[in-house]
Amino acid sequence: MDTYSFLRQLADSWVLLLMTAFFVGAIIWAFRPGSRALHDDIANIPFRNETIVNETIAPACENDCVGCTCGSLQDNKRSGS
Repeated sequence: MDTYSFLRQLADSWVLLLMTAFFVGAIIWAFRPGSRALHDDIANIPFRNETIVNETIAPACENDCVGCTCGSLQDNKRSGS
């Protein structure tokens, strides 16, 4: 038997079986019980350093930036609208 035929039979049988077992194992590992918190944490990585801008949080605003609306937001809050 030549090398090509041997490798072809090996790939068609045992390697295919090993790749299928690896795929099924990866799926089982990804959906294992207790991994939801880890997956949620990983999914929120892009949002970790995001600054939350709220109408009630603007104590450092000096109203000198271009297009600043902080002053009008604070005035609206004081007037009750």
